[in-house]
Amino acid sequence: MVVGSDGRYFSRTATEIVVQMAAANGIGRLIIGQNGILSTPAVSCIIRKIKAAGGIILTASHCPGGPGGEFGVKFNVANGGPAPDVVSDKIYQISKTIEEYTICPDLRIDLSRLGRQEFDLENKFKPFRVEIVDPVDIYLNLLRTIFDFNAIKSLLTGPGQLKIRVDAMHGVMGPYVRKVLCDELGAPANSAINCVPLEDFGGQHPDPNLTYATTLLEAMKGGEYGFGAAFDADGDRYMILGQNGFFVSPSDSLAIIAANLSCIPYFRQMGVRGFGRSMPTSTALDRVAKSMKVPVYETPAGWRFFSNLMDSGRCSLCGEESFGTGSDHLREKDGLWAVLVWLSIIAARKQSVEEIVRDHWAKFGRHYYCRFDYEGLEPKTTYYIMRDLEALLTDKSFIGQQFAVGSHVYSVAKTDSFEYVDPVDGTVTKKQGLRIIFSDASRLIFRLSSSSGVRATIRLYAESYERDPSGHDQEPQAVLSPLIAIALKISQIHERTGRRGPTVIT
Repeated sequence: MVVGSDGRYFSRTATEIVVQMAAANGIGRLIIGQNGILSTPAVSCIIRKIKAAGGIILTASHCPGGPGGEFGVKFNVANGGPAPDVVSDKIYQISKTIEEYTICPDLRIDLSRLGRQEFDLENKFKPFRVEIVDPVDIYLNLLRTIFDFNAIKSLLTGPGQLKIRVDAMHGVMGPYVRKVLCDELGAPANSAINCVPLEDFGGQHPDPNLTYATTLLEAMKGGEYGFGAAFDADGDRYMILGQNGFFVSPSDSLAIIAANLSCIPYFRQMGVRGFGRSMPTSTALDRVAKSMKVPVYETPAGWRFFSNLMDSGRCSLCGEESFGTGSDHLREKDGLWAVLVWLSIIAARKQSVEEIVRDHWAKFGRHYYCRFDYEGLEPKTTYYIMRDLEALLTDKSFIGQQFAVGSHVYSVAKTDSFEYVDPVDGTVTKKQGLRIIFSDASRLIFRLSSSSGVRATIRLYAESYERDPSGHDQEPQAVLSPLIAIALKISQIHERTGRRGPTVIT
């Protein structure tokens, strides 16, 4: 098995416990990143490379760390992807009956020393082997087979070199940014900031969005840099910024990557079989898929739903609105891969980030999109809000209703409680969000999100499509304000929660 962490508080202690329990329970070999560090994409990569039985990732993703922060244990299966629900449910059922466990409490390993450490446990199992590996090398070798590194290096080091700024947010990605972008691809060392993994992420929220990646945003607004990127704690999420702080929304990023896959040697060789997106993600990807004549699979939120599609050869590229994109090179979303795709597109098209985005809008239209998070709510309150909303939306009389907001009139064309039937194995996943689709293809989505601790989160998504290029320069929240007004009116979320607005807007 493979074991890695994003370096957050308690990771080292937890890694030692994993090793001690693995030894006692008959796991013959563990591959662990040096100092316990491995990005989530790197864990997926190593699992697939060595054909491991699975992997354990110690991370709470983009959530804060430190003694008062959050901690998580994630299990990935043999294909390198997150455990599917059937596996997680089985683990949960077994957890309810466990009365004792075995452990080798005196077994000690040196996480800092590269190489093999073997232990004779003097029991029925074979010798127990732990291999401490460089966290970047195996993953870097995979990236070399996907991209034209010479083209990216020319972009970053040539006469008219692109100045970049990359923020690892004191998470796991520091060593990867330095080794791949600086050492391998020639970006100046000062291109990379916050590259030392810290247990508390420097007291910051390691979440690559406009709310939390403010250090990067301010640097980009100065105009000195042509390309900016930030990563979350475990390296599977990313954000792209252009010169002067031009923001590329995750849904736009996914669609633009899809439209430019021919810039990547891997896809020129493998071809493109299909695309996947989570249901709340904007439908910008669907317009690209239609032009390329490939299918789009709309799944619930959660990367595990894409793994089946990729394993069956149906899907080449997937993404979510929560700043995650990846392809069938792994079974996880992959932040650095996405950044290298963007650099490859810039190198091939010889355009700036903003020019690439605006060209895309001119060709396919612009999808205005926002997500509003109401965090830290009472679970009972959220349950009743969602229950009442579902009753309202699924009543037949709701179809055809019209909502007038200012000069806008929206007519309800379709509503449902989203459920997903896996085209590979027929598994049905129900109650994945409430959708309102209007006659002009605008969408409102309400989704109850699993949250840490005893609190809950309601996410509200709004999307509106604008084909006319003269309408492509508006502020998303201004365009979407009529839809938001409708959402607040029918959900009564402010009245029922006592909130005056969302906690986070992305």
